[in-house]
Amino acid sequence: MSRIELTNLTKIYGEPRKKGLLPDGVKAVNNVTQVIPEKSFTVLVGPSGCGKTTLLRMIAGLEKITEGTIKIGGVDVTHLEPGDRGIAMVFQAYALYPHMTVWKNVEFGLKNARIPQYEINRRVKDVLKLVGLEEYANRKPANLSGGQRQRVALARAISKQPLVFLMDEPLSNLDAKLRSQMRTELIQMHKQFESTFVYVTHDQIEAMTMGDNIIVMDEGVIKQAGSPEEIHDEPNCVFVAQFIGDPGMNIIKLKNGKHLGVRPRSVFLDFTSTKDKDDIVVEGEVLALENHGSERLYFMKISGAQIYLKDAHKKRLKIGDKAKVVIKYSNVYAFDEHENRIYDEKEVRTIYEQYRSDCQ
Repeated sequence: MSRIELTNLTKIYGEPRKKGLLPDGVKAVNNVTQVIPEKSFTVLVGPSGCGKTTLLRMIAGLEKITEGTIKIGGVDVTHLEPGDRGIAMVFQAYALYPHMTVWKNVEFGLKNARIPQYEINRRVKDVLKLVGLEEYANRKPANLSGGQRQRVALARAISKQPLVFLMDEPLSNLDAKLRSQMRTELIQMHKQFESTFVYVTHDQIEAMTMGDNIIVMDEGVIKQAGSPEEIHDEPNCVFVAQFIGDPGMNIIKLKNGKHLGVRPRSVFLDFTSTKDKDDIVVEGEVLALENHGSERLYFMKISGAQIYLKDAHKKRLKIGDKAKVVIKYSNVYAFDEHENRIYDEKEVRTIYEQYRSDCQ
């Protein structure tokens, strides 16, 4: 059992004013209650300083909690030492011993766990084969590439055969090509081990491509949790809508404080779209652009807003060009004055028509 249950979990950095009261200070994690499913690949994603690493370290037992409880596999581990929680952690900085060989680095934790030497030898040999480092067993970290050092860190974690793998931005130090390769390898490892993976990243592309369960955090709270499809297609607030996507959702603030949202791929240039009578058609000017090969990302000024638009048409616009932009009702989202999602169809239509009126 490797289900993780977080209940009213809070971490505050600061000193208490009075005994028995919560400290007055920075709430790095603010009353988080969440279940991380067994055998899931769960990704904690959010901007720097949102509390995701603090939450991961609390699960690991590396960060003392202020309030709340943590259960792993139904066992309350809130006050257990990290080594007694059945977890293994992979850090951003690898945390390898520079004076030890690859073999010794992987072996070290197993010896501390007092595992018989014959079992240690079997495990180390198996995991080095698994991560493709058999021939590097006698090398020291200084003689390895960044990707190889990351594999050693993974091998060390795998060798412990944990219930839960905790990973804190383990690929952030790698170049783009190697990062993509390692993402694929981690996904394959997750399927092979059938363990629970909890992975921290600030890169929403990494989150969406790796995780089957996404938890979006901001300012110490969970804004939304769900599958990648749910998070992308059904954001519950402006923050999630803008954070998830490449780029995020365009948000147009109306005069009444409400917001209209539309994804860059769901905004069209006039010459690429079949127009309907209830479409919003508005004049746009190209302020900037990015050439992505098969498509272009335009940053455009339209009535009341600046938006991104992705287009793959052979006809290419240049900076300063003007063109009609088409927004279709079927593609829009609506959010209230507090930036929460509006689901009522009549109210969404009213907000859409309000923007259409503003454009005239």
